[in-house]
Amino acid sequence: MLYYSTNHQSPKATLQDAVVKGLAPDRGLFMPDHINQLPSEFLQTIDQLSFQEIAFRVANAFFGDDMEADTLRNIVYETLSFETPVVKVEPNIFTLELFHGPTMAFKDVGARFMARLLGYFIKKQNQTDVNVLVATSGDTGSAVANGFLDVDGIHVYVLYPKGLVSEIQEKQFTTLGKNITALEIDGTFDDCQRLVKTAFMDDDLNQKLNLTSANSINVARFLPQAFYYFNAFAQLKKIGKADQVVMSVPSGNFGNLTAGLFAKRMGLPIKRFIAANNRNDIFLNYLQTGNYEPRSSVATIANAMDVGDPSNFARIIDLYDASHEAICNDISGYRYTDEQIKDGVRTCYTKTDYLLDPHGACGYLALKEGLKPDETGLFLETAHPAKFKDTIETIIHQSITVPERLQYFMEKEKQNIALSNQYDDLKSCLLRR
Repeated sequence: MLYYSTNHQSPKATLQDAVVKGLAPDRGLFMPDHINQLPSEFLQTIDQLSFQEIAFRVANAFFGDDMEADTLRNIVYETLSFETPVVKVEPNIFTLELFHGPTMAFKDVGARFMARLLGYFIKKQNQTDVNVLVATSGDTGSAVANGFLDVDGIHVYVLYPKGLVSEIQEKQFTTLGKNITALEIDGTFDDCQRLVKTAFMDDDLNQKLNLTSANSINVARFLPQAFYYFNAFAQLKKIGKADQVVMSVPSGNFGNLTAGLFAKRMGLPIKRFIAANNRNDIFLNYLQTGNYEPRSSVATIANAMDVGDPSNFARIIDLYDASHEAICNDISGYRYTDEQIKDGVRTCYTKTDYLLDPHGACGYLALKEGLKPDETGLFLETAHPAKFKDTIETIIHQSITVPERLQYFMEKEKQNIALSNQYDDLKSCLLRR
């Protein structure tokens, strides 16, 4: 399969080039030139399959033309060494728990899959000096850093906004050392994302360093997130709740929602999606007005969603041929302030004994507000609440237990490099390493 740029000013690329380069030469995002439909019999029997087998069938539809089936199957099975269970929260409202991976966040699947796929391709090219740049507003950094830890031939630089990620999130990618370098940027996530994109377009830097991205701008990072939606549908089908399904997705850079839209195009019978926003409601404004007006992000307690110019908006526009009407037919949106998010966490815990993290709370609130009586709602719980321990304990006035795998990071010493939000400082740092 070939991949084209959303800016349509670059030649089509192979999967290998799309994964290794990350961003198209014209600064667009790569898109597959067609989306394969999955056979109806697969969806009819999906509830009888394991998560790994479901994921392999979906991955094969994306990547099967470009690599051996056994290699792809091994990558999928190595990536998915954990489950993502569906849990009932209220009548007709369920959550898909995506925090059972190594860093306890939903991005573990995409990061681990990409690490293995990129490793496969650089071995084919006999490369030994690939440098991965990744901007994070929270969980991306920890998932990518741990996914790429000790991968031969790859060094990862994680750019994160100073003081705008939780302590546990920060410790998960600043304490690893080895082939992981954490760069603390004096700015916002949007500054970090801008720096990464500028680096990709710097011909001088790219001649000296082999750069690629592990953000959801990379097809190998965002496409595997489609696995979640098929697995969620399979679990709902097992309990007779697979009709009239509405998926509510906490949305920041929109990679996760975009993967869900791809799943729908592949034949997954999802009725509609909800984009749940915090105060960074650029996409909601687009839905309401038809105008896309990026602006500086603002800090919230749902920090992984603090994005003022979501990269994957370009993919959504491309997927729907820029039709505002068609996008609104498939996606609705809601926004929530910090106080509303806190109230959602508190109310859900008091009423159901289910503890949300701030991002999942946005998804939950959107279903409470927008779900119709004949629909089944499922929201994505994207991270373990203990990753936001101080915030959650303040909301519910109780202490919460930190899982052992998170405690392990908290006991380690932070290592990072502080930089301004100016590109020249980043470039100098990368050339010195």
